[in-house]
Amino acid sequence: MQNEENMILPIVGYGHHSLRNENQDVPKDYPELEQLVENMFETMYNANGVGLAAPQVNLNLRLFVVDGSPMDGFVEGEEGLSDFKRVFINPEILEEEGKEWAFEEGCLSIPDIREDVFRKPVIKIRYYDVAFKEIVETLDGIKARIVQHEYDHIEGVLFTDHISQLRRRMLKPRLSKITKGVISADYKMKFAK
Repeated sequence: MQNEENMILPIVGYGHHSLRNENQDVPKDYPELEQLVENMFETMYNANGVGLAAPQVNLNLRLFVVDGSPMDGFVEGEEGLSDFKRVFINPEILEEEGKEWAFEEGCLSIPDIREDVFRKPVIKIRYYDVAFKEIVETLDGIKARIVQHEYDHIEGVLFTDHISQLRRRMLKPRLSKITKGVISADYKMKFAK
């Protein structure tokens, strides 16, 4: 690991182009990848998040980090979240299975808005870790949901895209304020120009 100090990056807000742009695969020789990953974890922890995708820090790469430990004990029947810390590089969801279930989601790019989102409970995903070792893993419950939410980010999708048109219309004034930067967050943010 480099001696460089970790850096907290600004998180882009709703309406920023980075959240909708196409995201590129991370090449094996990406410069200072380990430092970027450390910075993303540091940024996520600083904002009290459980996941953070590269587009949220204005990098259009297929990369996200997760740490489910803050949710450990939060949902009955969900175990192993305290050990659920991962880096997902160039991931691909191979399968999604089961009956969709609702759970309230939020997003660091959309502060102060939480909505029920329906997702399938089991996923099979292929990805690379920070050492570019290929991993294929089946995840369920909250782990699957955290990953699906972050995976959506690298596909240019936000959790608000999963809610009804009526709810989106009702949230429009609040979303518009975020786009304009008229929002208070406890972490560094960057907004659409």
